[in-house]
Amino acid sequence: MSYIRNSGRFFTEAFAVLRAATAASAAVEGHRRPKAADLKTLGIRGDAFDHLR
Repeated sequence: MSYIRNSGRFFTEAFAVLRAATAASAAVEGHRRPKAADLKTLGIRGDAFDHLR
């Protein structure tokens, strides 16, 4: 039973990362700053993102 619960959590987190990556990519392509929540999901600090060129 715990196997099903753990695999469900894995897929939930994997889809959250894919969604955040897609949203951040779209924001960058549109010359906008990605949302802080998307950067956090991807493990990117907001202040570090501001210094990227």
